[in-house]
Amino acid sequence: MTDRSSSAEARSRDERMGLMDHIGELRKRLIYIIIVLVLGLVGGVFAASPLYDYLVNRTPAGRIELSAFSPWDAIGLYMKFALVVSLVVAIPFGLFQLWSFVRPALGEKEQKATLRYVPGAFFMFLGGLAFGYFIVFPMAYLFAENVTNSMGLNQLYGVNQYFSFMFNIVVPLAVLFELPVVVMFLSRIGILNPIVLKKLRKIAWFAMVVLGTVITPPDFISDLLVAVPLIALYELSVLLSNWAFKKRQAKLRAMELAMEASE
Repeated sequence: MTDRSSSAEARSRDERMGLMDHIGELRKRLIYIIIVLVLGLVGGVFAASPLYDYLVNRTPAGRIELSAFSPWDAIGLYMKFALVVSLVVAIPFGLFQLWSFVRPALGEKEQKATLRYVPGAFFMFLGGLAFGYFIVFPMAYLFAENVTNSMGLNQLYGVNQYFSFMFNIVVPLAVLFELPVVVMFLSRIGILNPIVLKKLRKIAWFAMVVLGTVITPPDFISDLLVAVPLIALYELSVLLSNWAFKKRQAKLRAMELAMEASE
């Protein structure tokens, strides 16, 4: 009886030590992400000026007068640019840290396969920024401009308000463009599966339509131009999750058959 009790206590102690090791490893990865986020903010401050010069000379900013209504407007604008630059770097790095955290539980082939998603996250974020800036933002601004003109108002905008309007549209879309890569990655390592995504399809579609309505002018065409690509991204995520999930299941089944054969 004493031996069994000692054995149970030893197993419990080992489990607690294993859990603490995992928590410590996760904490280390989160610290790395925070460090890169801060470094990205610092680098983004230096990149803010050329980015601002590029954007302010493009339509629609190039044909309107932007003003500073507060001494803090320029500083706030620099921080907004710095945050976007930081996210471009931190999101794929964060995915890499997640991969590093779960890597010991993955096979050699799975490690190589899942590592490929990291550059994919980087390019999808850039693609989302481009889609938001070149397609959605001009539509939203044109609608707002037409309303302003119809009311006989002069277009004198604060530089902080103008770019806040732009970033509030562009950045959420860029983050949403990460969805297929993140879903596929989580499905490949077994955290997510297509069954859950299919159950959430109606809710996801509704959320995408609401989001498309909120960030675009209140007309049917603009709503469709945003909502349809977002829904397509979700459906692509379901397909990719299904493919990654089946590959994982096939590998696990092959491992089980190999173990049964060896016995």
